[in-house]
Amino acid sequence: MSQSHQQPALSKCPGCEEPPVAGDLFCGACGYDLSAVAARPDDRPTMAITVPPAAPAAETVRWPIAEETDSSDVPAPVVRPADVPGTDSGGRSLTGPDTPDAESGRGAASPSGPVRTGGPDSAAARVRHDDRADPGGAEASGDFALAAPDPRAPEHAAALAAAPAPGAKVCVACRSGRVDADGYCENCGHAQPRERDHMEQELDAVAAVSDRGLRHHRNEDSFAVSSTALPDGSPAVVAIVCDGVSSASRPDEASAAAASAANEALLESLPRGAHPQQAMHEAIVAASEAVNALAQEPAGAREHDAHRHQNAPACTLVGAIMAGGLLIVGWVGDSRVYWVPEDRTQPTARLTEDDSWAAQMVAAGLMNEAEAYADERAHAITGWLGADAYELEPHTAAFKPDRPGLVVVCTDGLWNYAESAEEMAAAVPADAQRQPLHAARALVGHALDGGGHDNVTVALLPFAVRPQGAGSACDTV
Repeated sequence: MSQSHQQPALSKCPGCEEPPVAGDLFCGACGYDLSAVAARPDDRPTMAITVPPAAPAAETVRWPIAEETDSSDVPAPVVRPADVPGTDSGGRSLTGPDTPDAESGRGAASPSGPVRTGGPDSAAARVRHDDRADPGGAEASGDFALAAPDPRAPEHAAALAAAPAPGAKVCVACRSGRVDADGYCENCGHAQPRERDHMEQELDAVAAVSDRGLRHHRNEDSFAVSSTALPDGSPAVVAIVCDGVSSASRPDEASAAAASAANEALLESLPRGAHPQQAMHEAIVAASEAVNALAQEPAGAREHDAHRHQNAPACTLVGAIMAGGLLIVGWVGDSRVYWVPEDRTQPTARLTEDDSWAAQMVAAGLMNEAEAYADERAHAITGWLGADAYELEPHTAAFKPDRPGLVVVCTDGLWNYAESAEEMAAAVPADAQRQPLHAARALVGHALDGGGHDNVTVALLPFAVRPQGAGSACDTV
C-alpha cells in the first residue's frame, strides 16, 4: 500500500484561521482543502540578511559575466546611469549626485548659490505632484491645470485690464473678477456672500449686530445707530432696529429704508432742540413714508421678485434714544426694548408692548400670556409700516432710570429665545456695560445656538446715570 506524503502540521486554517484537527484533509469549519497547502519552505528566518546564500538555487538565472575588454582588446567602457539622458517624473534631469552638471559644472547635490523654488529659470527646483499631460500647457509650465481660466494667459489680458480697481469689490473665489450688481463674479460666476448676511457697528455708546440666522436665505433685518449733540452740547445716542415682514414683497428693502429714514430724521430734529419723545414720533412717521414710497416704484424695480405675488413692502420698527438723562423708546410691530440694570439683583423690565395677535388676546383677557404665545397665530402682527397698513399708530414712551443699566433693542429673532425680561437678562453677558459689541455678538450667538430660525438683530445702549439721580419717572403715550 502506498503511503501519502505527510503535510506539515498547520497551526490554523488558511481559509478561516481556525485551528484544524490533526490529520484532517479538510477544515471542519470552512471546508478548506488542507492538502492543497504548500509545504513550508526550508528557510532560515534567523539568517542575517547581509549573509549571501551558499550557492544559488538550481532554478536561478545565471547571467554571463561581462568581459573586461571588447574584441579589439580595448577596455570596455563603463556606462554610469547618469550618462544616459533622461528626466525623472518631476521633469528634472537625471544627474547623479556625484556627477558634474553639464551646464553649470557643479555637482547637483551641492549647489553654491541659494535654491529658488519659483520663476522661469527654476524648473529643476520645482516640485510637481499632479501635472496632467498638456503639451505647451501645464506640462510645459510646471503648474497645475487650473479649473478657472489662468489669468496669466494672453487671452485673459483683457479681463485683467478690466479687473476692479484697488478697494473695489473683488470675487472671494477667483480673487480677480469684478462682482456685478446681482452678486455674482463676472469672471468665474461664483455667488458672493451678501453684505447684509452679517453686519456689525460700534460707536462710543452703542453697538449693534445683525445676522441672517440659520434658516433664512437672506437677512431682512436692518439697523441704524448714531450719536449727535443736543443744543446744550450734551450727547444723544440713537438706535433703530427694523424687521422686514417676510410675507410682503422686498422686506429687506423695507427694513433698510425705514431704519435709514428714522435715523436721519432724528439726527435732524434732536440737534435743533426737539423733545426726544416728539422726535421719535416724527421719526417713525418718516420711516413709514419711506416704506410707502417703495410701493410706488415702477414695476422694473421689482423684477427680481417677479416669481412672487407682489404686495406692499412692509416692516416693523423699534428705536431708543438716550438724551438728557431720559430714555425714549418708540415702536410699531413686535420688535422690543428691554431694560437690564447693571445690578442684576434689581428688577428687569420689558419697555414695549407688541402689536401682535397674542398681545391683543392677553390685553382683552381672552388668554393668559403662556396660552397666547403658544398659539400658532401668536406672531401675527397687527401693526407695521407699509402702504397696506390700516392706520399708523406710533407708540412712544419716556423713562428716567435712576440707576445704570443696559438698553436692549432687538427683533423677535432674538427675543424668541429669551422672551421674558428675566430670560433676556440671563442671556446678557455680565460685562455688557463695558463691552457692548462683545455682548451683542453673544446675544446673536444665543439665538443661533437656540436654532436661529429667524434673522437676528440687536442693539445695545449702556445707560449711565449720575450718582445724584432724582428718582425715576415713566410716561407713556
